[in-house]
Amino acid sequence: MTTNLDLKLLLDQTSSAFDDMLDRHDFRPRLIETGRVTYVGRGNVRVNGLPHVRSEELLQFPNHVLGLALNLDADEVDVVLLDESEQLTAGDEVRRTHRLLDIPVGESLLGRVIDPVGRPLDGHGLVSPVERRPYERKPAAITERSPVTVPLQTGLKVIDALIPIGRGQRELILGDRQTGKTAIAIDTIINQRDKEVICIYCAIGQRNTAVAKVIDDLRRHGALEYSIVVVAESDSPPGLQFVAPYAATTLGEYFMDQGKDVLVVYDDLTSHARAYRELSLLLRRPPGREAFPGDIFYLHSRLLERSTHLIESRGGGSLTALPIAETEAQNLSAYIPTNLISITDGQIYLSPQLFQKGILPAVDVGRSVSRVGGKTQLPVYRTVTSDLRLSYSQFEELESFSRFSSRLDDETLAILERGRRVREILKQPQYAPLSVPEQIAVLLTLVSGGFDKTKLTQMNQAERATHKVLIEDYPDLGESILQGGILTKEEQQDILRTAQKLIHGFNQ
Repeated sequence: MTTNLDLKLLLDQTSSAFDDMLDRHDFRPRLIETGRVTYVGRGNVRVNGLPHVRSEELLQFPNHVLGLALNLDADEVDVVLLDESEQLTAGDEVRRTHRLLDIPVGESLLGRVIDPVGRPLDGHGLVSPVERRPYERKPAAITERSPVTVPLQTGLKVIDALIPIGRGQRELILGDRQTGKTAIAIDTIINQRDKEVICIYCAIGQRNTAVAKVIDDLRRHGALEYSIVVVAESDSPPGLQFVAPYAATTLGEYFMDQGKDVLVVYDDLTSHARAYRELSLLLRRPPGREAFPGDIFYLHSRLLERSTHLIESRGGGSLTALPIAETEAQNLSAYIPTNLISITDGQIYLSPQLFQKGILPAVDVGRSVSRVGGKTQLPVYRTVTSDLRLSYSQFEELESFSRFSSRLDDETLAILERGRRVREILKQPQYAPLSVPEQIAVLLTLVSGGFDKTKLTQMNQAERATHKVLIEDYPDLGESILQGGILTKEEQQDILRTAQKLIHGFNQ
């Protein structure tokens, strides 16, 4: 292996190493190690002449092209490119930067759209970072983690009541294509307005039009001002898609270390796994199950392990992860979904059958679970909806069997009628998240039988009539609920009487 070492004074301001030296007021000469490109592929190159390069070190190519050293072989280095490779040819010079890949972090990134390297994509000029942090960091130690105790309200009744999420939790959203996975994540981000939660949306391998729509939705609903959008679209190099979720997590960790609550949405990790599979095959790594490399589990586990709730001595911040995964033909046992289910603290499964029936969000309550959120759920939910999940699941089973029988007893008919109204109430349009008092007013009326005489065709209007009961008629109770208070039986009866007066005109 040949080595080309050029002795240069650090007076060239284009070198990243020069900036590092300036910060330490060290002006001593330093050897700049350079190599040559021997092979250019689609998204990767091979380089020789860099005997001291480190794994995952950032390399500089001509025309400001960046690369990440991954395979360190005896005779050459396999480099994954973070930019397009059309301008590179064999024989081009490559320089070491002596630093691992890092990204800018800071308050100035709020409201911005950037790529995983920190370059702006929104046309609003360069970002002004507070500092730069490596995209790969060790997760917090066990002794630095605190139990998840504070809920993360999504604004969606079916999730907040039946599959609650806590701040610091990892909740997987999975389902087939076009079932509303991104819609749930976007509604959750929109619902964090005025809740002091920093949101980061990471688009991995998504179409440009889909990403543009998400950005427009966030802007129209006032959510972009407290959000950061990290984009590695489908036509980006696979190396850029590979580093995207780690970059988004590093951004979130900066705010978490300041004691703030952060929500990170990874949309989606199935595309991330495919990008890594492409890279691995280009790097001549042996494929394993379903052609994915053997370390694909470690790829996602070391990412999601960085989500946590820190102890008070570390600031008490939290980082909540909502990874999204795509299934094919409802196959939950496929390799990537199985991996992610085992890593996360629960999953929200979206059913294509429910989606086709117009039951939106199409959450399959029977296949969805939250292994942590129930402990963080506001006490009023447990008081009001403690039996709702079980009764709704029983209704779904009973409804499927009732199709084979035309003669049903009165008790069965009552269960079916109540279940149909529960299903109508759990429907919710996109971009319309509900506050906790609005949800409690509706759910309390539902479980108390207030909607039992309401026509199914008028359930939507009847529900909207009860939204403001707690906010307008019982504001003190609404504030108490948000602070962790519960409703006594007398208070529940008062709320129910008020709600029934409002929906009296919709009853049969």
